[in-house]
Amino acid sequence: MAGVNHVADLGDPRVQDYRIVADPHALEARGLFVAEGRLVVARLLETSARPGPWFGATLSVLLSPSAFVQMEPLVAAHPDVPVYVVPQPIMNDVVGFNIHRGCLALARRPEMRALTREMVEPLSRVVVLEGVNNPDNIGGVFRSAAALGADLVALGPSCGDPLYRKAVRTSMGATLEIPCARAEPWPGVLALLRDAGYLVVALTPNADALPLPRLTPGPPRVALLAGAEGSGLSEAALAAADVRVTIPMSRRVDSLNVSTALAIALYHVSVSVTS
Repeated sequence: MAGVNHVADLGDPRVQDYRIVADPHALEARGLFVAEGRLVVARLLETSARPGPWFGATLSVLLSPSAFVQMEPLVAAHPDVPVYVVPQPIMNDVVGFNIHRGCLALARRPEMRALTREMVEPLSRVVVLEGVNNPDNIGGVFRSAAALGADLVALGPSCGDPLYRKAVRTSMGATLEIPCARAEPWPGVLALLRDAGYLVVALTPNADALPLPRLTPGPPRVALLAGAEGSGLSEAALAAADVRVTIPMSRRVDSLNVSTALAIALYHVSVSVTS
């Protein structure tokens, strides 16, 4: 097959960038990110083959022999992307363990632009995060956003990298599908959403907040604002919201994982507006 190369070790200059896949700072400095696992790499290949911000992003794919057998039809459908096949022990050495199931890809990072009114005017559901930096939570938020109809995720201060490899893996590739923007200046960008016709809803465990079931249908555009577990939203962000909402729960717990909370809120907002 054209474009398939068998490589004996990572000393080969064609695959030298795979030697830094465990170093997120080195990857980011080179404008790269890594996708791992067969499902995520498949989504990356398909996304980068479509016109749009991801077009041509995939630089190469690194496979173990067994993964190549499984993925041969997929990589054959993308002949412009070089494929390198290496022995399984070499694959394991790349990140120290076989969580990637013998399948990695390197891709260019697209530019992450600051949120603008032009971006959000055609949309109806926006998620805005503040201080969410755990990669599992970032990935979970994008997965919930993809599953429950969010159009864009805006990242405020101290948020994690949605293209960090664990975030991409946890999202099941949703960080490649859901548009992303920088939420700045903070929290002034929330006024931009309001001016564009969005109801800005802050999620908080505070007992004096409005219970989510009482959030009645309002404007067709809603921005859900959520903060990190533990610290939650800053006072400045809470003050900039139109309404503060809490999810009623039993007394056995005092809060929910941020991606779980956003999933519940996204579902409620979708049902409320369409019903």
